[in-house]
Amino acid sequence: MDSIPQELKYSKDHEWVRLENDKAFVGITDHAQSELGEIVFVELPPIGERFNKDEEISTVESVKAASAIINPIEGVVVEVNEDLDGSPELVNTDCYKNYLYALESFSRSDYDELLNATDYGAYLESL
Repeated sequence: MDSIPQELKYSKDHEWVRLENDKAFVGITDHAQSELGEIVFVELPPIGERFNKDEEISTVESVKAASAIINPIEGVVVEVNEDLDGSPELVNTDCYKNYLYALESFSRSDYDELLNATDYGAYLESL
């Protein structure tokens, strides 16, 4: 298993969250991208919309399957990674660098409830 970045928080749906200034960047974990296989399309969420925690926010499609992205924390989408429009495989290349979208006005308590790297690693081992 690849290393799990310590500075990120994780959901049991295999999304990661990174705080940067007043934004929460969200992407999928290495476990998720390796389970999906070669990613061929990423549907990005609409900018300006508020999504609740645990709400389906977008979809990632691979040659094997389509998988819903479950929003890990409530917030308003303020940015999407437009690089993925033409190059969805970037998620396979470096899933921790290539985020899917960013939220503002997000729920700090939702963020605090996410798993840290150690707990996420233990969760993966339990699967």
